[in-house]
Amino acid sequence: MTRPTQAPVPVFKLYGETRHWPTPDLLHCESIPERSRLHDWHIRPHRHADLVHVLHVAAGQVELELEGTQHSLQGPLAIVVPAMTIHGFHFSQDVEGHVITLARPLAERLEQRLGEQAKVLRHADYHRLVQAPQARRLAILIAEIDAEYRQPAPGRDRMLDALVEALAVALARLAEPHALPGSAPGVRQRGYEHLASFQALIEAQYRQQPGVERFAEQLGMSSAHLNALCRRLADRSALQLLHERLLLEAKRQLTYTNMTISQIADSLGFSEPAYFTRFFKRNTGLSPRDFRVRQHAGGTP
Repeated sequence: MTRPTQAPVPVFKLYGETRHWPTPDLLHCESIPERSRLHDWHIRPHRHADLVHVLHVAAGQVELELEGTQHSLQGPLAIVVPAMTIHGFHFSQDVEGHVITLARPLAERLEQRLGEQAKVLRHADYHRLVQAPQARRLAILIAEIDAEYRQPAPGRDRMLDALVEALAVALARLAEPHALPGSAPGVRQRGYEHLASFQALIEAQYRQQPGVERFAEQLGMSSAHLNALCRRLADRSALQLLHERLLLEAKRQLTYTNMTISQIADSLGFSEPAYFTRFFKRNTGLSPRDFRVRQHAGGTP
């Protein structure tokens, strides 16, 4: 059963919401109940331009909509939602589990490291955990990610990287028995491929801050076409997508390094620290210095 497409599908920045990415990490982890109860257990169909969701439903029920197809599912199971995949959830109130969200740079890093095994993150699918040992191992892995995410400790970045890599391998093993199809439900249009190419260029060049015209030239299209594509598929302009990546890196460097504001500004391609400070405050409401103080004091960005 295919979902009608008259109404535009919203592009969310996080799980069921339009709020900004809440963390300087490339990963976000939270329990399904703590987020979904805010929405009366119903996350309406939406998509993400540059995020990958991995949901672990340890117990309870979920009505899953994936690219227009409805599925009634019972935990334990894992659900993979790649970028640009239309998806929605209606959870039972006794649901238990977590949603782990990977920002695009982290997903790309996994693809570079894992090769074929990382393809599981590009295919919308769900995987029932029918064997008890299999379900137990995945639950332990998710619990380790959640604990490491919530309690900063020395080597946290490396530990999270290792755990998320292990999660991708575990998901690839789950996918093998029923041979992933050649494409996710709902074949990606050419526009999605152009958007993915643009985001790859941003990841490779954001520190140099090329103009939108330069990006468009590399993609073989006009800047107007690139902007229209980004607004249609990602609900942001091409420049906003570049700025979001710059902002994410700025947050990470302010939180996890001892670099000065001037050094961070220079590393991100700003000609003057004052320009960087204005850019950061315009997008976060805080100066870089105030953001760093809040992070080190344990506050929420």
